[in-house]
Amino acid sequence: MLRTVGRARRAVVTAAASLMLSGAGCTVVGPGGAGPPGVPVTRAAQDELLRSAEHRLAVDCLRGQGISLSARPRAPDEDRVLRAALFGAGPRELSVTLATGATVTAHEDGCLAAAKERLYGDQRRWFRAQVTVDNLRAEAQARMRTDPDHRAALARWTRCATPTDRPRPDRPDPAVAARCGRESGLDEVRKRLEAAELVELRTLHRDELTAYRQLRDRALHRAAELPTSGSPVGRPHLS
Repeated sequence: MLRTVGRARRAVVTAAASLMLSGAGCTVVGPGGAGPPGVPVTRAAQDELLRSAEHRLAVDCLRGQGISLSARPRAPDEDRVLRAALFGAGPRELSVTLATGATVTAHEDGCLAAAKERLYGDQRRWFRAQVTVDNLRAEAQARMRTDPDHRAALARWTRCATPTDRPRPDRPDPAVAARCGRESGLDEVRKRLEAAELVELRTLHRDELTAYRQLRDRALHRAAELPTSGSPVGRPHLS
């Protein structure tokens, strides 16, 4: 989802495609629960079901355009065709600027986008909800940095981790950093403040969290109803 810059052309596109299609674990809010027949109970299994369904729909979409993913080297022109078909082309139509100042963008076209539209039913609404939920912890951490208790604990940690009797390193030794986190009280302060900030943020982002749960439940139903692997999968409509 995040905009990234490729370093190479041939192998990188195939690798990037595999990574994007397989997906990465997301940090989400809300416990996994029992669902309809075919929907796993555990959160991890539900995430895997959604990743697998998105992969299958995207691959099927590519196949409908005469494109297949493989490990064989591709010519530069083939790479460009694959990248455009999979990730979309032109300006990125979807954009969310977070409270942290970071902006997350994505294409609204391409087979990955079509797969999400097919699964979640409203790609734009899902994009905003997912980006918000995935970054709740980062937003909480950004908010707590201005808290006086956090500033005081961070100052104590800095004095502990960077003694004045020797040159200040770019990064303190991990063991020293961990010890100072405990001795300065920074770990405890961060844990307390982050929990409080997350409670407040869940209230502030109530609409996005509700949309996230609704769209995710809908996607789980649809993923569970897809034909088994190897059977024809309906091709998502690409506008």
